[in-house]
Amino acid sequence: MKSFSIIENQSPPFRENLGVLKFLIIRFSSIGDIVLTTPVVRCLRKKFPDAQIHYLTKQSFASIVIANPYVNKVHAFTDDLDAVIVELINENFNYIIDLHHNLRTLRIKQVLKKIPSFSFDKLNIQKWVFVNFKMNVMPHLHIVDRYMETVHSLGVVNDGLGLDYFIHDKDIVAQKDLPVSHLHGYIGIVVGAAHNTKKLPVHKLKELCSKINHPIILLGGKEDYKNATQISSVDPVKIYNACGKFNLAESADFVRRAKLIISHDTGLMHIASAFKKEIISVWGNTVPSFGMYPYQTNYEIFDVKKLWCRPCSKIGYDKCPLGHFKCMEKISIDGIVEKVNILLNHDLGRLKD
Repeated sequence: MKSFSIIENQSPPFRENLGVLKFLIIRFSSIGDIVLTTPVVRCLRKKFPDAQIHYLTKQSFASIVIANPYVNKVHAFTDDLDAVIVELINENFNYIIDLHHNLRTLRIKQVLKKIPSFSFDKLNIQKWVFVNFKMNVMPHLHIVDRYMETVHSLGVVNDGLGLDYFIHDKDIVAQKDLPVSHLHGYIGIVVGAAHNTKKLPVHKLKELCSKINHPIILLGGKEDYKNATQISSVDPVKIYNACGKFNLAESADFVRRAKLIISHDTGLMHIASAFKKEIISVWGNTVPSFGMYPYQTNYEIFDVKKLWCRPCSKIGYDKCPLGHFKCMEKISIDGIVEKVNILLNHDLGRLKD
């Protein structure tokens, strides 16, 4: 399953009275990006309750969409796009909603050229200007709202309910898999990100965990296990390293059950938004102005403002191109801890009320 975005087909005429409508939504990757498309899926379903809604993505992300009750069918592929194109031809779609915008989605739309398509504008020129000249010409609009603009011509409107993330019963984490010390509540800290320049260095995360006086669960994939092991060594009783031990849906369940989430700009942050969690969002070389900050939930941004080299990329790097990594090294750990304490005390106050 994947979604691409191309803008060559704009506002195709809406064809009504065709019986059951069939839509293809495309978003190939990644975790966060797919979660950010869920309002489009839900609101499309509300507008066309009897329609067939299909979703195309990569096989590695198919599980995110398969659990979505608003989706009738998931088309997933690994490397062989040709095979899935043949599958798509046979589906006889009425409309394509391309939320990825790249050459592969363009190819799909060219093969299915008789099908009207609505394509997401990725604003690559605006991002390039921001990265290279530090001039913020991005619209003051969350990417979800920009996704929703893609289907505006279909009469689909944002219902204001935020993001969705669905977990099957089989992926609910059993109580026995939680440390006894964490059964009465914990803070979830997402230690990883797609690129190193989007995440706090290990020594900063160790400092953060040592200063938080509350049970902590470290969240991430197998690639984060080694760093998380170093971080949890600060206090193996207070800190439980769940990185790489659970699948994505189970990790999402840990997010759902957390008192609050501390996260970099990454997929689990958007999953936390779907569960309306309190989020402390930490940003490095990328910036919230790109439009991918937590959506429709309470959050606090921690970043280094007025840093002349930031943003240095619209995505990220393996290491700081200038070598100093000030965008993360200068993040105030004491400031994050102070905000954690405020949120925990506020939570406690509500329980007493």
